[in-house]
Amino acid sequence: VMGPLRGCRGRGVVVGTVTLCLAAGWALQTPGGVSLVVPQPNINATVAQNILLSVEYSCRGVATIEWKHVSSWGTTSIVEWRSGHYVNISTAYKDRVTTFENGSIQLQNVGMRDAGYYFVTVTEEHGTNAYGTILVNVYEIIYEDLHFVAVLFVFLAAVSAILICFMWLCNKSLYLFQKKTTHKLTASTTEEIELETTEC
Repeated sequence: VMGPLRGCRGRGVVVGTVTLCLAAGWALQTPGGVSLVVPQPNINATVAQNILLSVEYSCRGVATIEWKHVSSWGTTSIVEWRSGHYVNISTAYKDRVTTFENGSIQLQNVGMRDAGYYFVTVTEEHGTNAYGTILVNVYEIIYEDLHFVAVLFVFLAAVSAILICFMWLCNKSLYLFQKKTTHKLTASTTEEIELETTEC
């Protein structure tokens, strides 16, 4: 009775080992997919700043990376490239985009229209995809407001200086006028006193 059971177990171990070897071989031949990491999903920038849309991907085969920008103005394709082969940058971004081997891009001299969502798609040659999203907020520089305040301050200071000078001149003129009037009154009073003295 013990003999047949041992034979079944031996065959089961052999079948299990063969199945495991076949599964391992199949796993090595099958594309392993692609993984994508987005370390900074939110970026705040000011107008005219350069920003780095950073990602890190890994895959077994050759990957194609594509970046798109989606905002209230619509969807725009930025760049598409295949690692080690070609780079296709759209005309709107021709002089503003730099690509990196890890899938990241640098966007130079951002404006208000650059705010929005940036979608990256990494596609492995066997068809496996990975997606990432980065939200970019672009703020205007407040230098224009500060410039307006500075100009207004200088204007008010100049007007104040002119008014102070005008008040000083008025005060000086009034003082001179009062001095002349007092001198005339003194002279006429002296004449009257002399007249009265002579009449006596």
